[in-house]
Amino acid sequence: MKVDTVIVGAGSAGLSALREVRRYTDDFLLVNDGHWGTTCAAVGCMPSKALIEAANAFHRRGTFEAFGIRGAQGLSADIPAVLARVRAMRDGFVKGPEAVPGKLGKRAVPGRARLLGPGRLEVNGETVEACAIILAPGSSPVVPGPWRDFGDRLLTTDTLFEQADLPRRIAVIGMGAIGVEIAQALARLGLEVAGFDAVEALAGIDDPEVLAAFRPLIEAELALHLGAPAEIEDTGGTLRVTGAGGAFEADAVLAAMGRRPNIDGLGLEMLGVPLDDDGLPEVDPASLRIGDLPVFLVGDANGYRPLLHEAADEGHIAGRMAAPDAEGGLCRRTPLFITFSSPQVARVGPPLSDLDEASVATGRADFSKQARARMAQTAAGLLRIHADRKTGRLLAAEMCAPGAEHLAHLLALAVEAEMTVADMLAMPFYHPVLEEGMRSALCDLAKDVAGAGGSDLSDCKAIGHDALD
Repeated sequence: MKVDTVIVGAGSAGLSALREVRRYTDDFLLVNDGHWGTTCAAVGCMPSKALIEAANAFHRRGTFEAFGIRGAQGLSADIPAVLARVRAMRDGFVKGPEAVPGKLGKRAVPGRARLLGPGRLEVNGETVEACAIILAPGSSPVVPGPWRDFGDRLLTTDTLFEQADLPRRIAVIGMGAIGVEIAQALARLGLEVAGFDAVEALAGIDDPEVLAAFRPLIEAELALHLGAPAEIEDTGGTLRVTGAGGAFEADAVLAAMGRRPNIDGLGLEMLGVPLDDDGLPEVDPASLRIGDLPVFLVGDANGYRPLLHEAADEGHIAGRMAAPDAEGGLCRRTPLFITFSSPQVARVGPPLSDLDEASVATGRADFSKQARARMAQTAAGLLRIHADRKTGRLLAAEMCAPGAEHLAHLLALAVEAEMTVADMLAMPFYHPVLEEGMRSALCDLAKDVAGAGGSDLSDCKAIGHDALD
């Protein structure tokens, strides 16, 4: 069989690529091994956020007394009902992707694909030749082999939301973004939770000052054991998890140590290009092309930026670059990472460790004092914004703060538009809003950068009163 283009994988990146491929040809195959619901909609960002919203709603009862609302002690979390709602919402989210094979007919092929060379694949035992191949096989949770012996006491994000109920004690191993989100959510729903990680890090935070502000906020809700690998002993009835600073008796363990690209058996070695220690080829981020071959590797599988909006961008780029007359590559967006903990964690632009300390100035805002956050009983966290010292151009930011998902988007827009500190301070800030905390950080930053740009109001100073600034 010969076709113009083969797309391997029907996740976010694969479906985005499909949209672009259909602009120039109807002669394609979409090959997918497994469910058609996408990782994000089925087991990732969507069900996890539904769980987090339930957890935060229940946790808010702890602030009722401060608001003068009584009777919070009578509330309880019905875990089976919470999980049932999560699944119901999940089932709605996956309907669109699951309908794809029915709409494509014979062009959608369930099954496995393996590369035989730069323009050839084996699909379910049949050889397929293609002018272009887009590989979007996705990823799977990392689970050490011996842990599989724990059976249904071992959970991953791929299995968590399928549970009808949850045990009362859960150890979460891996305190990256996913681990922190789920561990805090489960703790807020009333479960006993402990978090473990081999490194002294949380939620992928790079800035040590932001990490120092964030850690005690999470540690107030669950036990943390950071800085040593977790070890698990099956004691018969329970799983004893030991790590830095102590041990935890768990009824189940949630493995949240990241996801591994689904490249086993994909045949990347047949492309004739060098592979790294993880079995991955070098990929051009502007075209997603492997070397000079008509083969593209996109989404979670390339490990570049394993996030949905990035996967969608990469599918879009690869779909465009797979066209017969395509040249060059497409630009990439400003990096943006968000962890939906409380407070939320976000990073815009490169991490602080990648910036030149001598040429960068930093402004900060302490959200434990921010007026709007105090009204909402969410006053906690820290925002740090970085700019070029000579030009004032905004470069990056990192934060743990209430509403960080919104602050981060504003800052990402500013970085993408190459705005300066003065440009941002010339923008309107309503009162009282969380965004005033961002203005406080920008004002602090303005002390150490050049003031070029902006408008007559760029240097409008704070009034000096909590109720007014």
